[in-house]
This record gives sequence, C-alpha cells and structure tokens, in this order.
Amino acid sequence: MPSWKTAYRSLYYQGAPEPADPVLEKGKLALLVIDMQNVYLKRPDPATLEPAERTAFDAWTPFHTRMHETVLPAIRRLQDRFRADGHEVLFARIACRTADGRDRSLSQKLPGWNNLLLPKNEWDSQIVPQLAPQDDEIVVTKTTDSALTGTNMRLILHNLGISQLVCCGIFTDQCVSSTVRSLADESFSVIVAEDACAAGSMALHLHELEIINMIYCHVMSTDEVLGYLP
Repeated sequence: MPSWKTAYRSLYYQGAPEPADPVLEKGKLALLVIDMQNVYLKRPDPATLEPAERTAFDAWTPFHTRMHETVLPAIRRLQDRFRADGHEVLFARIACRTADGRDRSLSQKLPGWNNLLLPKNEWDSQIVPQLAPQDDEIVVTKTTDSALTGTNMRLILHNLGISQLVCCGIFTDQCVSSTVRSLADESFSVIVAEDACAAGSMALHLHELEIINMIYCHVMSTDEVLGYLP
C-alpha cells in the first residue's frame, strides 16, 4: 500500500477511508513550479556578518541544505519526466512590474520577512538556473501568494485543457499552500510533491502538509508521483 494514503493526516482525517489511486491523464496534467527564484537561494559570506546577522544565517542553514540536497534534485526529476512524456511544465514567480513595487499586494508591503521588492527584470526575481524554463514553457508573474489570484493562470490552465496539477516549490506554508487552496476551490485535482517543497523550517513544512492534505490536495513523495504518471 502506498504510504501517502495514510501519511500527513490531521485530526480531521484520522480514520477516514484511504483515497483512491489518482488517474493522471496526458493532456490534462501539468507540473507547476512555484517561486523557485534566485533571491531565495542566495547567501552572504558568513565571515562578513555581524553576530545578529550570523544568528539569522545559521537559523536558515537547514532550509538551504534541504533545498540543495532534496528539493532542487526532486523538482528536476519531475521536470525531466514531465518534459520527456510531453506534459506541460508551468512556472509562477513573485515579481512586481514597477521599480518601486507600488503594484505589490499589501502582504508584500507590510514590514517583516514578506516585505519583498522584486522588480521583474532583476536577477533576484528570475527562476534559478538549475530549473530554468525551456522553450515555450509558461511563466506567470504574481504579486500575491496564490498563483491563481494574481495572474491569468486560471485562463491559461483552461485554455490548455489542464485539470490535474502536481505542485512543488517554496514556501510550503505560504505560496505553495495558497496556490493549492485556490486550485482546489476551482475544482482542480492537485498533488503536492512533498520532497520537492520546503518551508523556512521542517516543522512549518510538515505542519502545513498536514493542514492541506486530503482536503485541498494529496501529498506524495516525488517517487510516488512518478509512479502514477501516464
């Protein structure tokens, strides 16, 4: 029995029947890579940091380790298989259209970690080279967490005939979760590849998977997703 059928269950779904195996169909299926951008993988030289900055640097080291050792390779495996089999590969990224960010949503203007100024043409805003879009793969630009709310992604998916999505990227508890919830509300069938996602900490990552699993999506490993691909 695949482990995803009983894993990541919240109190709401303890004892619930096991979900059926998904039937993924070519022509209806797409991979959506969320916010895998340069800004989130760059790091300063720790030798240049003040003590308080070094504390923050060290706090984020587990995230960067997971990104390089687990998430990037998993997303690349998904991309390679989707491309080889002729499935759509789509991207969403955070970027504003104005230099001063006046077109950003409120959540990206408030003080704190989410206060992002990522003009669309700057290096920070681009998809990381390891996962770069190929040929005519579609990239949507958003100033929101959800890739549906702030873009024409809904229309794109409709025009492509897509009703099934595998989602991956960062951050599990923010843009991935918001996108998954929006897709579910629009009656798309969603799978989240858990080892192809990350949050700021593993605790946040695992907690969010438990929240969204079974109701908004099915959470699987990359190996399990690949096993269901047509």
